[in-house]
Amino acid sequence: MNPDKEYFNNRKTVRNYRKCHISDELLDSILERAMRAPTCGNMQLYSVIVTRDTENLKKLAQEHFNQPASTGADVILTICADFNRFTQWCEASGAKPGYNNFHSFMMALTDAVIYAQQIVTIAEMEGLGTCYLGTVNYNAKQISDLLELPDLVVPVASLSLGYPTNTDEEQCERLPLEAIKHDETYRHDSKEDIMTLFKAKDDFEVNKQFVEENKKDSLAQVFTDIRYPESVNLEVSKSFLSLLKEKGFIQMP
Repeated sequence: MNPDKEYFNNRKTVRNYRKCHISDELLDSILERAMRAPTCGNMQLYSVIVTRDTENLKKLAQEHFNQPASTGADVILTICADFNRFTQWCEASGAKPGYNNFHSFMMALTDAVIYAQQIVTIAEMEGLGTCYLGTVNYNAKQISDLLELPDLVVPVASLSLGYPTNTDEEQCERLPLEAIKHDETYRHDSKEDIMTLFKAKDDFEVNKQFVEENKKDSLAQVFTDIRYPESVNLEVSKSFLSLLKEKGFIQMP
C-alpha cells in the first residue's frame, strides 16, 4: 500500500504527549512546508503564533480550559486569520485596501484553516501527534489579548504538537461515505436513513459510555444538552462577533 494512503486511513488525534522536545529546525520546516497550501489569490492571509515558553504555555493552556492536549504539549500553535499584514503592504505600496469587512474575514479564515490542516498532515507524517483545540472559539478574545493580536487579526485555529505517548490509541468512528457524499444535488434522507447513517457513531463503545455517564437517552442528547448546548453556542457567537467588530472585520452602523 502507498504509505501516504496508509497515513490518511490510519490517522488519529493525539492528546497525550511525551516529555520530548520538538527541535526548532523541525518545527520551522513543518511551518514552511505547510505554506505551500492553497491560498486565496496567493495572498497568504494567515499568521501562526508559536508558543513554547513554559510560562506562556501555562497561560495559554488556561484559555484552553487546561485540557490535557494543551497542558502536556511541547508547543501550541495559534493560527490566525490575518489581513493586517496584507493591508499594511497595500498602504505602503500606494494602494487603497478595503479589507475591513466580513467577506475579507471569510477569505482569511479559509486560508488559515487550510494552512492549519497542512501543518497537521506534515507534522503527523514526521511522527508527531497533533490535536485541534476547539476552545480557541470559546476564548478568542482572551487568546487575542494574550497574544497581543492587532486589528484585522483573529485566532481561528489552535493546534497542540508533541511526540505521542501511545501510538496504539483507538481511532474515533466516522460516518460512512454515503452520509456526506451527494451526487449532483443534495440528497434528502428520511428519518430512517439518517438513523442508519449514524448507526456506527451511536454504536461506538466510547460513545455509549458518554451516553451512560451523562445519563442521557441518546448520543445526540449528549451533543445538544452537554457538549454544545444552544445557550453556549449563542454566548460564544456573541463573543466572537464582538471580537470581529473590535478587530475591524465587521463595520456596524
